[in-house]
Amino acid sequence: MAEVEGCKSEQKQRRAVVAVDESEESMYALSWALQYLLLQDFKEDRVILLHAQSPPRVYAAVDGTAYVFSSDIMESLEKQQRDNTESILEKARAICGEKNICFETVVETGDARDVICEQVEKLQADILVIGSHGYGTLKRPWAFV
Repeated sequence: MAEVEGCKSEQKQRRAVVAVDESEESMYALSWALQYLLLQDFKEDRVILLHAQSPPRVYAAVDGTAYVFSSDIMESLEKQQRDNTESILEKARAICGEKNICFETVVETGDARDVICEQVEKLQADILVIGSHGYGTLKRPWAFV
């Protein structure tokens, strides 16, 4: 799903994809990019706010059987995910709105690493901005355990 907001002209000079999630680091990366990286020399930069939703999870037991949830539970989980996505995009829209810039939102479902790589290629982005979660030397090896 793509949605364009704040654009006045169709001529664009650079496309910057900014990956956003619920973390403060991603919103800080967006603010930093708008202040220092974008809009300095290029007033027609197009900012693309990209959010990767997690795919629906299937829970399996130790014996290999999978649990199937009722449609009510699945609907509730999907609504919660939509609300979460909208909340994230509202924060990002507010940051972009302060700068009066042309931006568009893209929401895709899948693993964030794959979604970001695919969308950067598909959108022919000139710049990719991703916030860091601040893992230091000690935390980094344990982050994936």
